[in-house]
Amino acid sequence: MPAGPIDPPARLLMGPGPITVHPRVLQAMSAQLVGQYDPFMTTTMTETQELYREVFATANDATLLVDGTSRAGIEAALVSLLAPGDRVLVPRFGRFGHLLVEIAERCGAEVHAIDVPWGQVFVPEAIEAAIREVRPKLLAVVHGDTSTTVAQPLEELGAICRAHDVLLYCDATATLGGNPFRTDEWGVDVVTAGLQKCLGGPSGSSPITLSGRAVAVVEARTSVEAGIRSEGDPVLRERIRSNYFDLGQILQYWGPKRLNHHTEATTMLYGARECARILLEEGVAAAVARHRLHGEAMLAGMQGLGLAPFGDLAHRMTNVVGVRIPDGVHGDAVRSELLEDYGIEIGTSFGPLHGRVWRIGTMGYNARRDAVLTTLAALEAVLRRHGVRVPTAGGTEAAQDVYGAAA
Repeated sequence: MPAGPIDPPARLLMGPGPITVHPRVLQAMSAQLVGQYDPFMTTTMTETQELYREVFATANDATLLVDGTSRAGIEAALVSLLAPGDRVLVPRFGRFGHLLVEIAERCGAEVHAIDVPWGQVFVPEAIEAAIREVRPKLLAVVHGDTSTTVAQPLEELGAICRAHDVLLYCDATATLGGNPFRTDEWGVDVVTAGLQKCLGGPSGSSPITLSGRAVAVVEARTSVEAGIRSEGDPVLRERIRSNYFDLGQILQYWGPKRLNHHTEATTMLYGARECARILLEEGVAAAVARHRLHGEAMLAGMQGLGLAPFGDLAHRMTNVVGVRIPDGVHGDAVRSELLEDYGIEIGTSFGPLHGRVWRIGTMGYNARRDAVLTTLAALEAVLRRHGVRVPTAGGTEAAQDVYGAAA
């Protein structure tokens, strides 16, 4: 029997991402395609670049989209900036710092990592001390790591990197649009993100911005002629090993010459453009405040249910709450019951936190009051069925107190 039409079940995605897509984004993505060099297409690309300059808070000309999930943006940045043997420093405070290490190692870089316990962040002095010791070409850092729900402060890192002639790369997949992020003000050279978190879109497009000095590194490597050389040839060593993720070529494709590199993912372009339009219509500061309010309400609600928060609350992301799973409770069984009975998805975590922590997202289209209160009410009912003594309406009343105080 042939497969039927797509008919996904109704879901409220309250995990760490992906999230429920904004209806306007879905509508934009239903628009018809045009040719890759149709004036409408190239104008739309230019408009999207201008929109994301405002989203990233940057004047960088090199602001565009990488076709692929947020990991595609990460890989494009690292494979284009790093040649084999380059030194990289990665401060790890969660699962996605380990991802940066893996990708940088695949680029042939000499990778040095420093660690803090999951749930904590680095003080700038610790990162600067490691830079002095390692003398890297690149500092690669995650802004907000959803595996631990905490955000690494970035404000001082750009000045530190410039003082030591180090490029600063940041993965802002989980934070852009819902947490403060100031690319130029903070001196970040390269930032990559995704649509499926605070920006309220689907996974599949990765916004990226590059400073002038990052572009100079990329273009110098792209311009090297390949020829036929041995692996030990220094010219071949410097050349970007990926074609699809060669940012030098992608920059030429998005630039005024529109040099052909790939066929742009038109439907994702429409979606990314609409994500940025929605954010900028609301105002970035207002969107950050909205994420903070609903994140605080969710945190208060979880505490009202008697659940203990995980991680350093002073550095908590606005858009993801981590709570410890009560002793004797099977965390995945609770998640399954929430999904099957209420259509609500929350997340577990990775590695040492798997089975110990739930992660609840309030981001993008789902950073709103009804989504928070519905999730808290459903979780209260499920916890009670699993034998947890839960204060009646403890979660929703605590959240309502937050909303009342903000009114």
